[in-house]
Amino acid sequence: MPEVDIMVMAEQAINEMLVWVGFGTLVGLSAKAIMPGRDPGGTVATLLMGIGGSVIGCGTLMFLTNVKKVTPISPLGFVAATGGAFAILFFYRLLSGSFFTESEDGDRFLYRRNRRRRQRRITRDAA
Repeated sequence: MPEVDIMVMAEQAINEMLVWVGFGTLVGLSAKAIMPGRDPGGTVATLLMGIGGSVIGCGTLMFLTNVKKVTPISPLGFVAATGGAFAILFFYRLLSGSFFTESEDGDRFLYRRNRRRRQRRITRDAA
């Protein structure tokens, strides 16, 4: 009988992991949709940001309220998880320098509005 218990526990653990990965992806996508702009990182970064935001948001909600268990499956948990992922994305952009850039006079910061990447021009040689 101990083998059956191990199989049930493994199945529950895998199910729980897939729920966190699935809702972490949705949470990461919703946080990126709320905060407009270009983001470095692709699907893996969005997934990890969503999972981290779910843990931070749901953990903070559990710490600040008397709720014993908050999961991102519930509407309240989804909002808290999206807030956590939003905070991660905000601090990542803030620390990477995507929001502010130093001005020429050195005393004040300007908001970077039109951030464009340098475009290469392809020239054809007339050989």
